[in-house]
Amino acid sequence: MTEPTTEEVPIPTQGGQAPAQPIGGPWADYLAAAQRLDTLRRQASAMAGERAAALGSARQELSAVRARLAPQRARLVQEFGVPEKDLVPQAAEQALAAPAVTGGPAAVLTALRQVRGTADAADAAMLGSPGKRIASLRPWARNLLVYGPFAAAVLIVQIVLYLVAPAGSVPTYALLCGLSMPLLAFGLGWVTIGFVYGGGPEKVDRTPLVGVVACLTPVLLTCMAVGLLQFVK
Repeated sequence: MTEPTTEEVPIPTQGGQAPAQPIGGPWADYLAAAQRLDTLRRQASAMAGERAAALGSARQELSAVRARLAPQRARLVQEFGVPEKDLVPQAAEQALAAPAVTGGPAAVLTALRQVRGTADAADAAMLGSPGKRIASLRPWARNLLVYGPFAAAVLIVQIVLYLVAPAGSVPTYALLCGLSMPLLAFGLGWVTIGFVYGGGPEKVDRTPLVGVVACLTPVLLTCMAVGLLQFVK
């Protein structure tokens, strides 16, 4: 006859605490699974935080890029005469850019930073040196930088002649200046534009109408001022 076995019951130690469980067995498997679950939870939380941070940065970058592109678009249309339709992305361009934004917020943020770098390069190309900036202006604005100083010289000479002219000779001086000086200023502006902007294969647009208006404006201003003074006296 076999003797009955007795199950060993852990005896609490002093203080009422049970002794530590032996290494191995179901308890160790449970602890390992709990540790793996905690590690996965921490990794998921970190990934969610990084995703949220990248999403916030991408939104800020998108706002900055939009604010940067708006003045460039207006300048291309107004100063360089680029049609609006040429600034709208076509289907092929959209398909080419689509893979760069399919990797989540981090990929979108990287793509937006590249766009900002391209915008910086475009600004540098459009601004360039002062000579390039003047050459990029429309012909009438570019030529006005030449006709304007000559017209201002006409105005200054007319004012000086009016101040130093003897009494009674103002009409004679006004007639001589009104006929000769604007014509001289226009001729000098015409020659200067050809000298400064010429030399290329294309013919220089001197915008004669702009030159005539600019050179006759001092005469009109002088006549109006003299007439107003005579009316006051």
